[in-house]
Amino acid sequence: MALTFTDANFQEEVAKGGAMVIDFWAPWCGPCRMVSPIIDELAEEYGDKVRIGKMNVDENNDVVAQFGVRNIPTILFVKDGEVVDRKVGAQSKESLKESIAKIL
Repeated sequence: MALTFTDANFQEEVAKGGAMVIDFWAPWCGPCRMVSPIIDELAEEYGDKVRIGKMNVDENNDVVAQFGVRNIPTILFVKDGEVVDRKVGAQSKESLKESIAKIL
C-alpha cells in the first residue's frame, strides 16, 4: 500500500533521502482514480527501494505550492530531495516504471 504524505510529514520523509514517488491527487479527480491502483501496485513492487505515496491536494497546500502543482494527477520522482522527473495526467504503469528507473 502506498504511503500517505502530508504537509506535516513531508519534510521528514524527504530527509530520509533516497528515492521517492509522490502522487498529487484529489478524491473528485477521475484520472487520479485511474492512477491510484497503479501507484498502490508500484508501492508493493518496489517495497523498500522507493518510498511511494500519495498527497491529497485539497488537504495539503504547502507542499502543493512548493512544487507548483497546478494540474492533477501530478506525479513527482524525487532522488535525495531533488525532483528528477514529473508526469502530469494519467500515466501507464510502464511509463511510471521508466521514471522510477531514473531514480534508482
